[in-house]
Amino acid sequence: MNERTEREKAQANIAENRKAFHDYHLLETFEAGVALLGTEVKAIREGRVNLRDSFARVDNGEVFLYNVNISPYSHRGYVDHEPMRRRKLLLHRDEIRKLVGKTVEKGMTLVPVRMYFKNGRVKVAVSLARGKKEYDKRETIKRREVDRETRAALKGRR
Repeated sequence: MNERTEREKAQANIAENRKAFHDYHLLETFEAGVALLGTEVKAIREGRVNLRDSFARVDNGEVFLYNVNISPYSHRGYVDHEPMRRRKLLLHRDEIRKLVGKTVEKGMTLVPVRMYFKNGRVKVAVSLARGKKEYDKRETIKRREVDRETRAALKGRR
């Protein structure tokens, strides 16, 4: 059997961008590696990552991650990293071409949804997204409340 160790379970999800689910219609998700420095990886293992307000952009055939805050590592010496620097995403060439074609469309953007470890490497799930309108957000909230009420009613019926 393929049993996961306690360490793998603990490190499955490092950070999530919950705001992305609220503000965007997520259409397609890609898994990408991230080019990081050593102190950044150590800080990520401590959970010092914030994906809020982050986005990705294609520049000259390469994909970069912006506004991801990786706070400094607690046991650092003289070596340090810039917390808000842009970081290169590692994707296959055909995936990058696909993203270039889609992001040229009106209203499409790349949003990092979650950051996680996979086989000891940091990965980012980047979604192709279209921004929600205000009435879409209200509709989503309304639907969520109705679902919650029906679950409560069913639970009370038992």
